[in-house]
Amino acid sequence: MPPGGGGEEGDEHGSSTVQSHPPATVHREEDTPQLPTISAVASKEKKQKLEQQPVPSLPEGALVEILSRVPYRSLCRFKCVSKPWLALCSARDILKRSPQTLSGFFYKNAGVLKFRNLSGRGLPLVDPSLPFLRQRYENVHVEQLCEGLLLCSCWNSCSACENDYVVCNPATQEWTVLPPVVFPAQECSHPWKKGIPMTYLGFEFAVPSRFVVFATPYNADRLPGQMAIYSSETGQWSYVQSKWSSATHVDCSRRTHVFLNGTMHLATLCNSIIPTVDVEGKVWKEIQMPVDWTNSNIVLTGQSQGRLHAWQLDYCDDSELDIWVLEDYGTGKWTLKHTVNVSELFGRHCRKDGDFYQMFAIHPDCNVIFLTNQKKMTVSYDMDNQKVHVICNEFMIGLPYIPCFAELPSAGH
Repeated sequence: MPPGGGGEEGDEHGSSTVQSHPPATVHREEDTPQLPTISAVASKEKKQKLEQQPVPSLPEGALVEILSRVPYRSLCRFKCVSKPWLALCSARDILKRSPQTLSGFFYKNAGVLKFRNLSGRGLPLVDPSLPFLRQRYENVHVEQLCEGLLLCSCWNSCSACENDYVVCNPATQEWTVLPPVVFPAQECSHPWKKGIPMTYLGFEFAVPSRFVVFATPYNADRLPGQMAIYSSETGQWSYVQSKWSSATHVDCSRRTHVFLNGTMHLATLCNSIIPTVDVEGKVWKEIQMPVDWTNSNIVLTGQSQGRLHAWQLDYCDDSELDIWVLEDYGTGKWTLKHTVNVSELFGRHCRKDGDFYQMFAIHPDCNVIFLTNQKKMTVSYDMDNQKVHVICNEFMIGLPYIPCFAELPSAGH
């Protein structure tokens, strides 16, 4: 089927219909219009005069107020104008107030952590090697990313079991070392994973003064057990007993999670439910998936515009991708938001044997999704106008990154 469907959110009664749309238009890098650039200085004399101009005082001045409303990616371009502009656009007071949105993706290539700008162009907006952590640790492994923060496992010895969990902000290079998390021996029944918990980072720009980390034992039986919850407000772990049903088996092999409205959403083995728990470990729920995806291997969740989304790619139905949105937590009502033939997004009329596609993220602020294939191409797809943009000619399953310049809670460095 052609790309389209679900573009209309529904009528006044909450119903949803799937409509057909014309095939998506692929815009490769050379077809993408360039953003307006700042005019180059015509002569060396003018450039010298410009560099000699004093930087406006902070935080006063109309220019500061204007730049405080400019997105971070634009500020990075403005830094190239002159030395005074570099200093001005790097000022912390401006960066803290600058509106932020999705800037790019952290991803791994041949075991090396990399960063790809959303535009597909220019130097990475952040250094994916995290040099500020490597000044102390020989080994740094990124476990989780949540909006603007990273959760890393860091160690100096030969054994990763003797590690520190560190939450860091790559934009400000601040970091906090968490105290050790310790579970009873009987909780850690996996023969190779004793003492190594599964961790999930929670952070929201709506509450920048707090981050949380959820940890569960790497349980071979995958039965509900204890959960540890770290809060940056207390600087301590609290231990609570899981209140999910005995049939809820958290999938320890996947790091898929969504932190939304102070609640952690995890993945399960059967793909039929989404188990949730709040930051205090008091509210435990199980959200039913919109359809029966028990036998599906590619089911993922994400958040966009303040609502939980779930999607599934059906290879048996010619690579049809269905995207659902949870309309009501109380009733568990889901609405089909969009349906698209993924093969057409990559320039094919139908899927051939061996073709692999995956939707790995959804934009947090608009109706744009991100997909990749094994043919080394990663694209974005706008569900509103059915347009495709090639981000890079590389296979990439990335973690969405939004810069954050607020002071890291409990920052120890």
